[in-house]
This record gives sequence, structure tokens and C-alpha cells, in this order.
Amino acid sequence: MKRKSLPKLLYADSKGNIFDHPRLDMAGMNGTEAVLPEGVELIPLPSDSRLFTIPDTPPVAWDAKLRKFVTVDTVREGRKEIKVQAVSAFMAPGYVRTLLPACDYTRKKVHLPLWSYTAVGWDEEQECFVVAASRVDANENWLPRNYDDRKLDPLVRQRVKEFPDNRLLVQLARCAVDYHCFAAKNLFFRRWEAPIPTSPSCNSRCLGCISLQPSDCCPSNQERIGFVPTPQEIVELMLPHLLEAPEPIVSYGQGCEGDPIMQADTIAEATRRLKSATSRGTVNFNSNGSFPDRIRMLCDAGMDSFRFSMNSVREEIYNSYYRPVNYSFSAVEESLKMAKDAGCFTMINYLVSPGVSDHPDEVTELLKFIERTGVDMIQMRNLSIDPDFYNKRMGIKGKGIGMYRLLETIKREFPRVQFGYFNRTREKFYPEGYERGWPISR
Repeated sequence: MKRKSLPKLLYADSKGNIFDHPRLDMAGMNGTEAVLPEGVELIPLPSDSRLFTIPDTPPVAWDAKLRKFVTVDTVREGRKEIKVQAVSAFMAPGYVRTLLPACDYTRKKVHLPLWSYTAVGWDEEQECFVVAASRVDANENWLPRNYDDRKLDPLVRQRVKEFPDNRLLVQLARCAVDYHCFAAKNLFFRRWEAPIPTSPSCNSRCLGCISLQPSDCCPSNQERIGFVPTPQEIVELMLPHLLEAPEPIVSYGQGCEGDPIMQADTIAEATRRLKSATSRGTVNFNSNGSFPDRIRMLCDAGMDSFRFSMNSVREEIYNSYYRPVNYSFSAVEESLKMAKDAGCFTMINYLVSPGVSDHPDEVTELLKFIERTGVDMIQMRNLSIDPDFYNKRMGIKGKGIGMYRLLETIKREFPRVQFGYFNRTREKFYPEGYERGWPISR
């Protein structure tokens, strides 16, 4: 259906009450520039999403009468002018944002917490909230509605009784109950993908790390695991999951740890034991991929899939975010090629942000990267970070080509490359009729 008019601006008062503006239209931001959202990138706000404010930061709107973008400091309410602040959406998983919230970030007085911020407006025609986004994964396992905490507590108590001396179980119980980690909850519900945190240390110092932040930044979302579990502790918890859970995946590399590649020996031994005990389920490894020799060892141990995280395929942008310690981006690319050569399913956990990920230089280099590595899937993950802070640290000025155009370009050039948001079971690595070979050189 062709849209007759743009959605309206959303704003909030000082108490957090959200309103739609009677005259001004919704704007979004790509990089550092305010833009009008295009019809193709506007969808109804997905169920299980949330709205929140950007404190003390005025929104930017499109004034159709003046034909320009305007900063909205105040809105008239009766006889008074009230000060307003911008509104953002945090979307349900499975959707990649195409625009950031449009607001005057120069007025922002706080470092925003580690959430992903998405442009949102009010559609008068459909009478619903709309966001600038695109769905990239139809898997609904991870929707909040599937995680009823009223059922969780007795399951946690039951598992702790079964394995009273397992330190890994204590860690995952805390992740499930205190941090509300869905993956950790899956372990206790015994279904789908369960996590295996293993590493207290990391050789990256990511700006948006959710388990370790300097005191002058925003708080981290959770504390890191403080020990390295033994192979026996891992197998004791994960083997029953592989044997009994529907669509079972067990994954190394979680938000409550550093990078599991630092504990590759322990992980290789645990994986060998799991694989010798059952052929059921999928064993996955999420990592920065910084040591190709360790990736080779994990391939030999029987790992099914690998997901390597990156915010960019341009080394200078990668380094600005990951701040690697004693490794280079070329090592990450080598690890990806190695896993692919070993016959494993390969993914990149592509931490995206409009203006950075769709920068013309990034698009050009990403196409070359896909051709060199033969990566099977690109998980389009919204980077959770203060967007203004991120743009400044990445040296971004201006806007990109548009996130949905990035998606279209990849699919046109490499039809075999899959988009996604979540890890997959072995049975779903390759759709029927899928060509598993590398892209043809151009």
C-alpha cells in the first residue's frame, strides 16, 4: 500500500509520557545526517519491542511547511511550552534497523546505555507505531513471550539439585535469573540454544563490551564469569541438552565472558567428549577469531559452526571498535577461511549501525570480503551502543547509501549468502537446493 503521508514525530515529556506531534513528521538519522525514511524501510513496530526516551535530548523532525529538518525543543501544551525529549525503539530480535533516532545529539548530557537505538514514529493511516527496519530472521524462538519467568524458578532449583557442585551451572543460573539471558534460560527449559561461557579474559577491548566497561563509561550489562570451567563441567551440563532438547545447539562465546578463543584447549577437549557421546545437535563457537591455529584445533575437535564478530571489514574501523590486543584483522579473515575449508558452517556476527555499515567504502570492501572468504551467513546484528559516541569514535561524518540498499546489494551480488540474526541447527544450515560452493570470482 502506497503511503499518503509520512508518520508523525514522537516525543516525550519530562516524565516519559510519549505523544505524537499533530503537524511535524518523523525523521531518522543515517550516520550524522537527518534523513526522511523511505516507504520501503518503514514497518509496524514488531511485537515484543519497547519504546524509551533519550534523556534531555531534543528530537529532530521534518517540517513539511518549511521544507526542512527542525530541532524540537518544546511543544505547546495549552498555554504552556513544555520541554521535550526524543523517543527511540528497542526492537524485538530478528530485525535490523535502517535508521537511528533523529535528535540533536550535541545536546545529550549522558552517555547512553548499551542498547540499540532505532528511529520510530506514529503512522496515522495504520494507527500504529512504525520503525525504520527490515526483518532478517523469521525464527521466533527468541521472542520475549516465550520466556515465562514464573516457570523458570522451579527449573533452576531442579537443575542445581542435579548438579550441586557444577560451577558453570551456578554461573548460568545467575545469567538466567539476574541478567534475564534468554540463552541461559533455554538451558533450564532444556530447549533450543544453550550457552557455554568459558573465558574470564579477552584479547579485545570493545567499546560496546557488555561484560566489562571502564568506570567513566556506561555500566556493563553483566559481570564476566570469574573462572574457567573444566571439560567435565561443560559436558555434564551440555550433553543432556544435546540429547534431550528440541532443536539443540550448545554455543561457546556468550555475553557474560571475554572471548572463548582464550580457552581453546579446554573447549576442544569438551567438544571432543560431546561429539564422541552423541551425534545429535549442533556445537557452535562464537568468537573474535583472533588465532587461526586455535580455530584449526577446534575444527579438528568436531565443531559444527563458527560465528566471528566484527563491526566492519575495514581494518581501521574494526580496530577503532575492537581495539585488538596482539592480533590483526587479517587473522580474523584467515580463521574464517580456515573454518570454511574444514567444511564448517561459517557466519559473521556483523554489528551494524546506519552510516557506518552502509558507508560506500564499507560496502565495496564487504563485497570483496564475501568473495574471498565464502562466508555462508551474515548475521545483521544491531550494535548496542550510544550512536553519537560510536559515530565520533569511528570518525563518521555524513551518511551512507541506506541499510536496505546494502542488503539489496549483497543479495544481488551473492545470492547464495544468507541473512540472519540467530545461530542455526545443522539441519538448517543450507536450505534445500542451496549451492554450498564459494562465490564465482568476478
